[in-house]
Amino acid sequence: MYWGDGAAASEYPEERRPQKKNCLGAKCVSVSACLFFFQHAIEIYSLHVDCKVTSRFAHTVVTSKIVNRANESREATFEVELPKTAFITNFSMSIDGKVYPGIIKEKASAQKEYDTAVLRGQSAGLVKITGRKLEQFHMSVSIAAASKVTFELTYEELLKRQLGKFELLIKVRPRQLVKHFQIDVHIFEPQGIRFLETDSTFMTNELTEALTKVQNETKAHILFKPTVDQQKINPELDETLLNGDFVVRYDVKRGATAGDIQIVNGYFVHYFAPHEMPVFPKNVIFLIDRSGSMAGRKIEQTKAALLKILQDLRPEDHFSFITFNSRVAEWRSSLLQATAENMANAAGFVQTLSASGGTDINRALLTAVSVLDKAKRLPKSSVSMIILLTDGQPTSGESNVEVIQENIQKAVNGKYALFCLGFGFDVSYKFLEKMALSNGGIARRIYENADAALQLQGFYQEVATPILRKIEMQYPENAIEGLTKNNFKLFFEGSEIIVSGKISNELDLLPHASDLTLKEEANVKEKEQVFQNQSYIFGNFIERLWAYLTIQQLLEKSISAQAEDQKTLEAQALELSLRYSFVTPLTSMVVTKPADQQQTELANKPTEAGKTVLQMNGVNDVFCFFLPCAKHLSKK
Repeated sequence: MYWGDGAAASEYPEERRPQKKNCLGAKCVSVSACLFFFQHAIEIYSLHVDCKVTSRFAHTVVTSKIVNRANESREATFEVELPKTAFITNFSMSIDGKVYPGIIKEKASAQKEYDTAVLRGQSAGLVKITGRKLEQFHMSVSIAAASKVTFELTYEELLKRQLGKFELLIKVRPRQLVKHFQIDVHIFEPQGIRFLETDSTFMTNELTEALTKVQNETKAHILFKPTVDQQKINPELDETLLNGDFVVRYDVKRGATAGDIQIVNGYFVHYFAPHEMPVFPKNVIFLIDRSGSMAGRKIEQTKAALLKILQDLRPEDHFSFITFNSRVAEWRSSLLQATAENMANAAGFVQTLSASGGTDINRALLTAVSVLDKAKRLPKSSVSMIILLTDGQPTSGESNVEVIQENIQKAVNGKYALFCLGFGFDVSYKFLEKMALSNGGIARRIYENADAALQLQGFYQEVATPILRKIEMQYPENAIEGLTKNNFKLFFEGSEIIVSGKISNELDLLPHASDLTLKEEANVKEKEQVFQNQSYIFGNFIERLWAYLTIQQLLEKSISAQAEDQKTLEAQALELSLRYSFVTPLTSMVVTKPADQQQTELANKPTEAGKTVLQMNGVNDVFCFFLPCAKHLSKK
């Protein structure tokens, strides 16, 4: 039986063998889960997470230093769980002073190197491990007795504002006591920090004493530095409390203007998030799958979520339900206003829902569009949307997903927003995502966990308060290059619009306008002064933010594009990925390990459109690290 440091349990005296309660079959559930049992084998003596957030753009470096205290070679493992929205930008490992860097290549080139290595009998690993919000980077290497290895991983992400706040998530799971453990989070927001809070799933009174927070008008520094004694579950056991999420949430100050522009080295970013504006009434159709696969917990969780969502409807909203399996059933022939009587009747209907039969997604969606088309006496300034929830693929009626996509896009014709929620992993997520993005909405996976009802409610809250529609951010035509997306169909309270681009050298004033009422000018030189003399700010962050945002939007646009356009968009995204060293769905990072190494683990993670599968294989020498398909930043 193998444990965290690669040694067989039988090699250790009986009193020093790890507990078997954490194990499944012949392998430990977690490759390093039992490390803390071996005080003199593989030891993480330093673990530092250093995160610098500058105007929402987060640059995180994770450094782990490990020593082999055994008298023979042992395997050291480095695991980092990072946000799905992040791009890895660098990785290296240093063994006894020799550095083994990661090299970012086009995915096809990396795959060729992978295949060649396999043919030679050498190692090649594709690491694709996922969670709901996170994906895992995993690297193992054998180190000699008394040797040390330093792993360093860097990733970047643009924090997304949801429900009025930004969230920085750091997964903490060293799996052993660490002599030098430290998390540093530096935040610099020129607009001013409106509020700042930290949260954790593992914090105790003792650990709270290790947390310090220093904040002024525009800057904040959060330091979490627990001693070994503070990390212990109790004084008698060398087991760590540090296992869970460390979260920083904040928001920035805003005035009643056309947003805030920030400029560094000729690149600008424009943040726009109006507040205290009237909410548009909604006309919403809830399109609910009640096919046989929804039976049991899924339908019960759906019913619970819908009952809560009904309570959140505003009196000026209009709504209806359409349910479908092999047949499509309308609750009412037209939309009803969200009066107390109508919501009570709707709640009674929701409680009667049951599941059986096939899945006719095509006819259900066309019926929903028809109901909106025929709706009368709706508020003039209102927003119409369809929220589809399904857990399967089309099995009744039209089953060709390309035909369905074409039918729905033609029927919607830009009039309504379509949001697609895929329940579980039996759905064709790629099909739902393309259909949503082609019709002004987004797709979201709902995970089959105990909190599925809360996930459904959370999604509805994000789209429940539309306050702007048909937004265009305008800039001087001949003064801006490489402008990111600047047209947005809807804007929801609590979110944020971000536009970035490159300014021509001749421009002194950058006029910008949003909608038809808000206009402003930004002085280029004055704006560039804001970021000077900030010692912990990485200087070209706005250029990297622009590249990150451009890549995300090109990949998102390619999902619903025709074949030829898709190739062009992906080529542009690939060029930027390579130029700025981002590991994206189009690139891979190749790490060549020392000679004569044996690798015991290969984890393959499919894209969001696939199922989560963990595979274990024995191969050696070259490792390719792939991130899954993009989790898209912007809302269309």
